[in-house]
Amino acid sequence: MPYKWFDRNLKWIYVLPAVAFVLIMMLFPILYTVRISFFEWSMSAITPPKWVGLDNYLSLLRDERFWRATRSTLYFTVVALVIEVVLGVAIAVLLSREFRGKNLVKTVFLLPMVATPVAMGLVWLLIYEPTIGAANLLLESIGLKPLLWLASPVQAIPSLIVVDVWQWTPMIALIVMAGLATIPSEPYEAADVDGAGRWRKFTAITLPLLKPTILVAAMLRLIDVLKTFDIIYATTQGGPNLATETLNIYGYVLGFQYFKLGTASALLVLFFALVMGLTLLLVWLRKRVEGQYD
Repeated sequence: MPYKWFDRNLKWIYVLPAVAFVLIMMLFPILYTVRISFFEWSMSAITPPKWVGLDNYLSLLRDERFWRATRSTLYFTVVALVIEVVLGVAIAVLLSREFRGKNLVKTVFLLPMVATPVAMGLVWLLIYEPTIGAANLLLESIGLKPLLWLASPVQAIPSLIVVDVWQWTPMIALIVMAGLATIPSEPYEAADVDGAGRWRKFTAITLPLLKPTILVAAMLRLIDVLKTFDIIYATTQGGPNLATETLNIYGYVLGFQYFKLGTASALLVLFFALVMGLTLLLVWLRKRVEGQYD
């Protein structure tokens, strides 16, 4: 009898260790962070954690720096995501056409995505250098005034958005190109018979059929943009004057510079809730869009 049960459930038994390992690796840090968020702890082996209940959450809600970091996070995320989706779809449509050197162009276009974010952050730090950087040299060559880029509180986040768009637009384009490959040719043939132009075919056929794919790409990218840390920390470390301090950067500062592990954990719990909420919103939108075509 035990052998028969083993044979019937063999497919589950083989994958159970891997599933258990993944669940433990995912759930333990989340549950531990939630637990620490109810304590006051300076990461000291001498002073044990002190239970403070919801005080860490309440102090964050009264903290203007927390709300400023939240606004910066949403500003960076929304603007970068919208630009990346629009450019990604446009580039995917262009690269889906046949032209000489197409494979080479696609390879070069995808290179920024495979680069190390910290290394790219340091490269862009040199590009944005106000006195000898390539960005200001380019502006001066076309008769424009040089900018402060990352040294200006107003220009810092837009400058970082340019870096993020440059590096991660290929990801959106790659996913959309995969979606374009699944679209059947019959609707385009019917549109050709009706005399529809390229723009009409794009708005009436390509874009509606690509909506589920675009939402998947946007959802994946949304999670990554919200969590952006490496490029920001490598270039500005949250400055100047906290202008580029996102929730990730502020959580790092609270935990590893101020040693307020409880407050930092509470911030990360709230940040996790924000990421999950926005992700679930996109999942709901995707299901609604898919329902329209069922």
